[in-house]
Amino acid sequence: MVCRGKTHAIFFFLLFELSLLCFLCFSPVSGQSPVFACDTTKNPNLSSYGFCDTSLSVGERVSDLVKRLSLVEKVTFLVNKAGAVPRLGIPSYEWWSEALHGVSYVGPGTNFSTLVPGATSFPQVILTAASFNSHLFEAIGKVVSTEARAMYNVGLAGLTFWSPNINILRDPRWGRAQETPGEDPVLSSKYATGYVRGLQRADHPDKLKVAACCKHYTAYDLDNWNGIDRYHFNAKVTKQDMDDTFQPPFKSCVTEGNVASVMCSYNQVNGVPTCADPDLLAGVVRGDWKLNGYIVSDCDSVKVFYEYQNYTKTPEEAAAKAISAGLDLDCGVFLGEYTQAAVKQGLISESQVDRALTNNFAVLMRLGFFDGDPTKLPYGNLGPKDVCTPENQELAREAARQGIVLLKNNKGTLPLSPASIKSLAVIGPNANVTKTMIGNYEGTPCKYTTPLQGLSASVPTIYQPGCLNVACAWTNLELDPAKVAASQADATILIMGTDQSIEAESRDRFDLRLPGLQELLITEVAKVSKGPVILVIMSGGGIDVSFAKESDLISSILWVGYPGEAGGAALADIIFGSYNPSGRLPMSWYPESYAHNVPMDNMNMRPDPSIGYPGRTYRFYTGETVYSFGYGLSYSHFSHHLVKALPKLVSIPLEEGHECRTKRCLSVELPHDQCKDLAFDVKLRVMNNGTMDGSHVVFLYSSPPAVHNAPKKQLLDFERVTLGAKREEMVTFRVDVCKDLSVVDEFGKRKVGIGSHVLHVGRLKHSLSVRI
Repeated sequence: MVCRGKTHAIFFFLLFELSLLCFLCFSPVSGQSPVFACDTTKNPNLSSYGFCDTSLSVGERVSDLVKRLSLVEKVTFLVNKAGAVPRLGIPSYEWWSEALHGVSYVGPGTNFSTLVPGATSFPQVILTAASFNSHLFEAIGKVVSTEARAMYNVGLAGLTFWSPNINILRDPRWGRAQETPGEDPVLSSKYATGYVRGLQRADHPDKLKVAACCKHYTAYDLDNWNGIDRYHFNAKVTKQDMDDTFQPPFKSCVTEGNVASVMCSYNQVNGVPTCADPDLLAGVVRGDWKLNGYIVSDCDSVKVFYEYQNYTKTPEEAAAKAISAGLDLDCGVFLGEYTQAAVKQGLISESQVDRALTNNFAVLMRLGFFDGDPTKLPYGNLGPKDVCTPENQELAREAARQGIVLLKNNKGTLPLSPASIKSLAVIGPNANVTKTMIGNYEGTPCKYTTPLQGLSASVPTIYQPGCLNVACAWTNLELDPAKVAASQADATILIMGTDQSIEAESRDRFDLRLPGLQELLITEVAKVSKGPVILVIMSGGGIDVSFAKESDLISSILWVGYPGEAGGAALADIIFGSYNPSGRLPMSWYPESYAHNVPMDNMNMRPDPSIGYPGRTYRFYTGETVYSFGYGLSYSHFSHHLVKALPKLVSIPLEEGHECRTKRCLSVELPHDQCKDLAFDVKLRVMNNGTMDGSHVVFLYSSPPAVHNAPKKQLLDFERVTLGAKREEMVTFRVDVCKDLSVVDEFGKRKVGIGSHVLHVGRLKHSLSVRI
């Protein structure tokens, strides 16, 4: 099919508008008043109830409400489809809504209609994380919460959104890699904190705009691999790996992001279901981290550990175990069915049920659910006009641009000049996709711009799918037409990769290659292409593209993740040079041999040479990679210069009688008051030496001394800067010795490593010695 520039783009726009019109014609008009309690306008008697009195504290209001409920009524508030209490003016509330990268239709709490037919669909999280832009993480959260509140005000959404997913991407085969911020604890922590703040932050510190939820707690990153599924998997995790890798994002989400909820996962950790583990829930999340909110189960997790894992003998025991451990809300019906009997059997007390309700109701109080008509409260002016605004859609495009990673660019092939391209071959099963671009936990987008549409808006294109779908079997391979198109065009763009049929929730991968015959299609097209060949990979997890990396016939490689509703426009912006690529990989890309040699169910992060186990992620992995964490190219060259001399020696003050004064210690655990003055600045001058404006991510890494099987290298901080051509800017990192130069020992204790530490920024390295 030959497409001619802007004419083609207009055609697709009109087609989209027509399809949307049809949707509006045949979809029922839905949307009504928002769901809320304490409607004193309709029932003035409600104003006499303490829980409806906004002059009281949240604690006082919640206490008043819980006292008014019978046990039968109480148990209806332990499940996601909460019960109604008409005598108290409390309607049923649906807790389950999702907002992973935009307001989603996954979960019964949110719906789209003719009133709000779509919401802004941002790139899938893994691509947004590739921007390494903390400000962007929060900005996206802010837009999503605004659109969520706008939909709530017309009865189309709830106020509690079970996002984000902040699990560490430990293994590239995980089907839910796309949902996560990647493999690094610092990046994942910053993403969690930023996105949650964007979602929740209200004008008043005690209020919530919407309530976020950090999930899936914890050590959850296997769905369905080699006969092992998430419902039966027992993650065997060392204390060191738990506190060094798996827990930090959740800790940051609670202690820094002040998230309103944490979701426990399906799996067991060291033989105990996470949703029944009092150490993990009541002990760590609520006790150590001081969660100000509620703990919810992943959907049917309590039922899973009773029926699938056989963790308890009776359902009543399962309900009691979960509530006693610290669970407050069940996504499902299990607690609603068995908690009352558990109380009557003496397995738990009614006061324990009250504790769970107190945590749930307190969040709804902070959201304004019990404050009366929301249209008369903050955010009450939001409505359909605030969804899919031009500004929101432009942010979706900008997020995709910032995240797209340039992996290869031989001889400066990119950017292409639209003026010199008379025809552009656009080939591949992902070249003209729509829904693939938005990944999973998606909503209906405002509109789509496919890669083909984006590219065709600038130059004439020749489109051939090459394969009818990403499985790319012999039966749907259309090789010859693709080769003809490439042989005639001035340049060829191959848009390949995966979709939800290859990697998704409950669908882990078994290999790391491109699916089916995609590699054959790429290779054969590249052999006959008249002009340069640019390979675009659309995927969540990393792909072994070694063949393309090493091929002289393939000039450039781009990874675009699942780039959201504006992905095609963002891709065109980068290919034609209106945007300078600046994304960096948030995960390592491994060769295919990794999938054959590393069992996915081995949770150990650290290598074990005795069994040939190479370890996990860039922090510990000892094998070869295709592309490393943090890798990414630009159309510009950036340089770093140290402005201020760094210390070569840091002395740790110890109190009299400390054991490390008289014996050699590999590390030392310091109390907080001894850490406050142990810090220094790393000041850098960052220069854009190119002729094109662009952004650059500055990474500060540390290589600690070889104590406690510490990481080879670990990210301390990062900063994204935007620089004009030939311009420079100062970047300052604050290094907290107790935090940044520490390692986690075998018992999960964080200690400052004694010995030589090496700080890295690009090619700059600085050694400093930490001594007692």
